[in-house]
Amino acid sequence: MTSPNTRLVIIRHGESDAQLRQIISGHDTCTGLSDLGRSQAESLRDRLVRTGELGEINAVFTSILPRAIETAQIIAPALGGVAAAQECDWCEIHAGEGEGLAWDEYRSGRDVVGDANDPFHRHMPKSETWAEFFVRAGARLRRVAHEHEGQRVVVVAHGGIIGASFMALGERPVNESVLIAHETVNTSMTEWRWTGRHWRLVRYNDAAHLAGAPLD
Repeated sequence: MTSPNTRLVIIRHGESDAQLRQIISGHDTCTGLSDLGRSQAESLRDRLVRTGELGEINAVFTSILPRAIETAQIIAPALGGVAAAQECDWCEIHAGEGEGLAWDEYRSGRDVVGDANDPFHRHMPKSETWAEFFVRAGARLRRVAHEHEGQRVVVVAHGGIIGASFMALGERPVNESVLIAHETVNTSMTEWRWTGRHWRLVRYNDAAHLAGAPLD
């Protein structure tokens, strides 16, 4: 079983250009960070370099989406020179045919048959349901912890991945995990620790480096 010394730190990307433009973005439409997002990532980097609070890092992962990759590149000086491995399993929930739509257009044009908040409801053709996404993300979260037993792992990813961690590691209900995903602040840190028997939440939505700065 995973060593009691195993730590997993998940960092949400900075504000994206897509957030600024209020569009749904994914593999084909993500264009990286906004100016504010880059500033947020720089503030996180400066904090981590100053405090050294992450300690020795053994592995870094990121999704294949430019907003996560760019965030990881900006904070790299605080990650001990460990190169980030890029994997789609760390991507945000796949939007399918909703990708590229404006938020308002997505909300008004999606299939509204059934409960839109149902985690098993498919909002757009070819999109993932929240349940499908949590299976993908949750499996990767559990696997990375066992692959890096006794180590400290940093994942630079998305709010959805952080929500998934509450289901996969914290054993919270799916609907609650969806709400957590939506409440996660850009460049905030969420940290989990393995006790030898259970995963324990060390911190969630830690964005002290943004004190006094505009949020997303």
